[in-house]
Amino acid sequence: MEEMILATADEVRHLAYAIDTFYFLICGALVMWMAAGFAMLEAGLVRAKNTTEILTKNVALYAIACTMYLICGYYIMYSSDAGGIFPSLGGLIGDENSVADVLSGDEDAPYYSARSDYFFQVVFVATCMSIVSGAVAERMKLWAFLAFAVVMTGFIYPVSGYWTWGGGFLDEAGFSDFAGSGIVHMAGAAAALAGVLVLGARKGKYGKDGQINAIPGANMPLATLGTFILWLGWFGFNGGSELKMSDVDSANNVAQVFVNTNAAAAGGVIAALIFARLWFKKADLTMALNGALAGLVAITAEPLAPSAPGAALIGAVGGLIVVFSIITLDKLKIDDPVGAISVHGVVGIWGLLAVPLSNEDATFGAQILGMVSIFAWVFIASLIVWVILKAVMGIRVSEEEEYEGVDIAECGMEAYPEFATTRK
Repeated sequence: MEEMILATADEVRHLAYAIDTFYFLICGALVMWMAAGFAMLEAGLVRAKNTTEILTKNVALYAIACTMYLICGYYIMYSSDAGGIFPSLGGLIGDENSVADVLSGDEDAPYYSARSDYFFQVVFVATCMSIVSGAVAERMKLWAFLAFAVVMTGFIYPVSGYWTWGGGFLDEAGFSDFAGSGIVHMAGAAAALAGVLVLGARKGKYGKDGQINAIPGANMPLATLGTFILWLGWFGFNGGSELKMSDVDSANNVAQVFVNTNAAAAGGVIAALIFARLWFKKADLTMALNGALAGLVAITAEPLAPSAPGAALIGAVGGLIVVFSIITLDKLKIDDPVGAISVHGVVGIWGLLAVPLSNEDATFGAQILGMVSIFAWVFIASLIVWVILKAVMGIRVSEEEEYEGVDIAECGMEAYPEFATTRK
């Protein structure tokens, strides 16, 4: 009888391990699909003459992120001493979990594959880098951007990731960021802000006496499709961050995270659309799209603890903030074609500060410490890299290339050749 009971217990652990690993992988695949969302959103919000280049950036940055995180990023983020500031340097993920470890039954026993953990984390770092792409669009050299992606995904992001999810000093201080409003989204926005400041605005964006000239995107259906893809991928982003679902409590938590994530996005759309209508006297689609993303970013720091109405309210505040932030950055002549700095950075800060409102274990002090530490590290490190790249290879295309479009200058092809007015 004892042997039968032990065998049954082993089978249960095997099944739980398989379920949690499979769930982790599926959520990772959903997050990977967000790369398509960013590509479509950005392609829709830039001018037609810059579409091919921004699609190339999104494909290439994903490949670079996956490679650099495999070589060294994952090791830096998760192989260092607890509570530290300086991470270990090394590379490659460790050995697969052994059956003995899985079946040990103690508190340290893994409950999903180490490879599934790596896969889930690597798509997060790619998401972080995707944020930078849209903010520097339409005037940056392709190869300068890709060179920055190597450093960002292989070193800058993993260091602050170690401080938080890797068990470093921010984790020890009680900093709470469930799925990455600060660790992923604000970090990407900080890197983007540094790049935009070094790069400068697009030609014709700002005139004399504070004049701001709108530069409409070429394809609003594509931008809308990208937003819906990101909305879908976010269920994996937040839901997968529960890490398991093979027991009743975890399964219920995953369901709550899905409901809250959806409610926050909906709240962000409604708030941004109404605010834009009151401000501009029109229903602004781009603000509605950014409102959805703002709601998603806002709830990402704590998608489990709030009630569904509370999550909708957190998302709605994010939707209000993003409209105000986009207009304010424009007045400051910080040119961000897709609103990435506002959506992921400014609203990411709100998401971090909203955590203690529903999570009694979180404190404003720890949240502010984490927010300042992550932003300062990523911004300063990124600024240094951007300045070096500017001095070594240049980061901005020529004025003539910008006028003609970076598709031809950087990629030698057009996204919409049938609309071209000249043929060579």
